[in-house]
Amino acid sequence: MPKMKTKSSAKKRFSIRAGGSIKRGQAFKRHILTKKTTKVKRHLRGSVEVNARDSASVRAMMPYA
Repeated sequence: MPKMKTKSSAKKRFSIRAGGSIKRGQAFKRHILTKKTTKVKRHLRGSVEVNARDSASVRAMMPYA
């Protein structure tokens, strides 16, 4: 059997934590930041967990993670 390939886009965007949850970066933080308030930009900092409904599709893209 040939090896399954990991999606390159997925390995750049997601990482699997030790407990099994999937970490992702926040969206809406790249450009058009002048019209966003400081509070909004502050809450977009850091990383968050992938939603449970989306985690199965992310795991399918990363078979060896």
